[in-house]
Amino acid sequence: MNSLFALSLFPYLLFLFFLSRLRRIPRLAVAGFWLLLLFVAVSIPAGLYAQKHYGTSLANVDPLHGGAEAFLTLSNILVALGFKQALDQKAQGSPNSPEQS
Repeated sequence: MNSLFALSLFPYLLFLFFLSRLRRIPRLAVAGFWLLLLFVAVSIPAGLYAQKHYGTSLANVDPLHGGAEAFLTLSNILVALGFKQALDQKAQGSPNSPEQS
């Protein structure tokens, strides 16, 4: 199962590579998608720590789970704010809107 998880990282990195080159995608949203990698990077050691020290999965250790999930929440907020910002700029006809870059 861990090898499937590791293999899933490559398509996501490819997604980020191409997403970062698109000028029509809001930079704040792109930052949110990149931040998702930080969530993964925090969740893996937290899960290993929970398993070793508490003998259970990360989902059963609330302080560790909440801390890891905070990075997922922040990632989602950045993606949503980035696209909202782009929609607002488009509605105002701003020359800085991602559509016109």
